[in-house]
Amino acid sequence: MPNFVFYDFETSSSNKYWGQIIQIGAILTNDNLEELDRFDARCRLSPGIIPEAMALIVNKTSPTMLKRSNLSHYEMIRQFVETLKKWGKATFIGFNSIEFDEEFLRCTLFQTLEYPYITSTNGNTRGDILSLARAANLYYPNTLKNSINTKGNAVYKLDQMAPLNGIDHGNAHSAIGDVNATIGIAKLILKKAPNVWKASMLTIDKNRSLELIQKELLFCTNEYFYGRSRPYIQTYVCQHPQYHWPLCFDLRHDPTSYLNMSTSELLVAMKKQPKFIRTIRHNKHPVIMNPSYGDKFDEYKILGVKKLEERAKKIRNHKEFAERVKTIKQSEAQEKEQTKSQEDLFNEESIYTKFTSSEDNKIMPEFHNVDWEKKTQIISKFKDERLRYFGKKLIYMEKPEVLEKSEYSLIKKDLSKKLLSTNSEKWNTIPRTYSEIDTLRAKFEKEDQTEKLLILEEINAYVEELEKFYSSV
Repeated sequence: MPNFVFYDFETSSSNKYWGQIIQIGAILTNDNLEELDRFDARCRLSPGIIPEAMALIVNKTSPTMLKRSNLSHYEMIRQFVETLKKWGKATFIGFNSIEFDEEFLRCTLFQTLEYPYITSTNGNTRGDILSLARAANLYYPNTLKNSINTKGNAVYKLDQMAPLNGIDHGNAHSAIGDVNATIGIAKLILKKAPNVWKASMLTIDKNRSLELIQKELLFCTNEYFYGRSRPYIQTYVCQHPQYHWPLCFDLRHDPTSYLNMSTSELLVAMKKQPKFIRTIRHNKHPVIMNPSYGDKFDEYKILGVKKLEERAKKIRNHKEFAERVKTIKQSEAQEKEQTKSQEDLFNEESIYTKFTSSEDNKIMPEFHNVDWEKKTQIISKFKDERLRYFGKKLIYMEKPEVLEKSEYSLIKKDLSKKLLSTNSEKWNTIPRTYSEIDTLRAKFEKEDQTEKLLILEEINAYVEELEKFYSSV
């Protein structure tokens, strides 16, 4: 069994394309979740990054604290990447990491000239404790204690779950503090819902996850929406023709009426609620359980395992039905492509538009290994214009005197235009931040939140410094 890397980031923004990681916490454990090593670092804000005021306040981080760090953002990321290489193959796990931290990491690595997909390639796999926590409480009620919100739903927030479950989380919203709390939750799941933990280890790799879904006649998985986890006993139908996700049939529905529908009739039926065709994102660490777990829930218990198996066999043996589902999904995907926004993406947003070439990937280590004075030569070797752009931007942030004056002026002018914009932009701007600060100041004054007001004034002073610098362009 490989080791685990539990990790968490604190960031300047929730925007993965335009924000910055400001703190990294990571702990290497063995398969018994015993700590082997750790990485804990904080960095300075990069020139041109305007932090969201509330993001820093939640993290209890002031600009002064960030300025005191002896690491730049680039240096911290380089240290983290080298640490991961030293740790070797592992399963990367966090709390809501697949939706947030991993996405932030990929974009950060892309923009710092590193291979973005380190958590899911070269023998590495990934999982998410949040999905395990929800599954554990569904199949083994009260595995974890949760607070209850006003709608009567369990709250799955780490800072609330940790103390309720006897886990020390004194430094909540610090990266390493959140990692320790996540490991604490993982240990409880391993101890109190071992079958959920065992099942989850079968789907940390997307290829093995797909094989499992295709191989089993029927299985139970869960989805979380409207504040609740819901079980579904399903059988595999086909893969999505474009996105490659498994499309499965929810066996509480009698398939008989659907199997012989024409494509146009099936299209109408598939638009109705409740859905009988469900999508499993096999690359997002689904928890796939034996169908007997779903049999505990009334809708499936009434039917019984024998009836569910009969329905599953009918669907598996009807290849024409699968082809009609694929045809409908292909048509929907094409329609979506035609109607999606045609606006040009900025380089920062382009990670998923195309992969970097193998030739350019080989050049990346050269960039990191040479002195700053020689990095401009390495940048010119990249065929991908995006990588040349990121390389020059890194030099601007780390060693601006190395750039030719014309290059330096061009980058500073571009940043000035972005940061001083009064339009509604995708990134955080100076005017937007002033507005956020004014709103928060009024709120915190009313609530007599002295500590938060002090951090807010520091943020205001920091933004004023940046405004002065970029207004001089």
